[in-house]
Amino acid sequence: MEDHRRAGSPYASFRLSEFRHYIVTRFAIVFALNMQSTIIGWKIYELTKDPLSLGLIGLAELIPAFSLALFAGNIVDKIEKRATLIRCVGGYLACGLSFMIFTCPYAEKHLTVSLIVWIMYITAFAGGIIRAFSSPATFSLMSLVVPRELYANATTWSSASWQSGAVLGPLTGGFLYAWFGAPGAFSTVILFHIIAGLSLFRINPKPVFYDKKNIPALQRLGEGVRFVFKTREILAALSLDMFAVLFGGAVALLPVFADEILKVGAEGLGALRAAPAIGSCITLLLLAYIPLEHKAGIKLLAAVFGFGITIIIFGLSGIFWISWTALFLSGMFDGVSVVIRNTILQLKTPDEMRGRVSAVHTMFVGSSNEFGSFESGVTAKWMGTVPAVIFGGCMTLLVVITTFIVSPSLRKLQLK
Repeated sequence: MEDHRRAGSPYASFRLSEFRHYIVTRFAIVFALNMQSTIIGWKIYELTKDPLSLGLIGLAELIPAFSLALFAGNIVDKIEKRATLIRCVGGYLACGLSFMIFTCPYAEKHLTVSLIVWIMYITAFAGGIIRAFSSPATFSLMSLVVPRELYANATTWSSASWQSGAVLGPLTGGFLYAWFGAPGAFSTVILFHIIAGLSLFRINPKPVFYDKKNIPALQRLGEGVRFVFKTREILAALSLDMFAVLFGGAVALLPVFADEILKVGAEGLGALRAAPAIGSCITLLLLAYIPLEHKAGIKLLAAVFGFGITIIIFGLSGIFWISWTALFLSGMFDGVSVVIRNTILQLKTPDEMRGRVSAVHTMFVGSSNEFGSFESGVTAKWMGTVPAVIFGGCMTLLVVITTFIVSPSLRKLQLK
């Protein structure tokens, strides 16, 4: 095998042409969606001044993403992944256009605040439907553009591109919102969805690993769930991350912190939203050179514990630079978790089940982001914004301690 493709080279998978196009696509989608999320959060809070409304945006996306996940994963296993992702990008483009139209000055002048907010909830719901299909399609496509021996390396670069988009998206969204308003910011969201679609067309269609036997749909759906629950390493890693994300969802309340506690406006909100992703991106770039195979389970537990500590510090802080640093460190710890969890999934999932297993992953971890946003909004409404964040961080620590005690298989996990 050529030297640049050796698994030991930190740039091995990144030097593959189709993987580079995959990376551009992944970055562009994540950049656009994170930018969009920042704009929506600020706009809705600006219109309502209610932290619960921020949680409801997460709930609107969670309901379809969670309820359709297994169904979507089963469909993705049967069809060509690149074409599926192209359709999803088209759907995201339509959602971006909707947000831009209904936040323009003309709409605000002629429509009630309540109607605009409800249209934004409905559009977020549509985005959740799309995400139910795009997540398993993206996961499955990566394994088709790199050889198996490069999965760990490709996962690190893929996660780095995700985090890079998550860094620049919120930061750009906050500044563009402050300078040009919501419609101008949403036009950039639309541009990056177009870039994602164009990059996807540079990847060749891929084979479909699908057993065409006439197996009932419910049985096929159950196969993915059973596989996850019988593979202890996958189950333990997903459960740990799910509860950590669920209770550590401080990001959903950032508009409240930016406006009322730190008083830094839309620009500050963009910087706060970007902080975790900056930390995670730095970690992921380092991990391209420092693999995590040895004692991966202990490292995963330590990383999630550190994540919980930083969330508590953020909740206690009333100073911008301390809050930003706490979020930055939370992203660094989260980067370790992302690489270990995704590497486990890629190494232990058969090709013909990737869509369904990724769908279960979406139900465990992806949907917990939105449910965590809803949980944060509800607890903030009930006990106040700062106590809600501190409570979430404490619950994250409790989850790590419990997992350490009850899951010896995770403590012993090696990625070799």
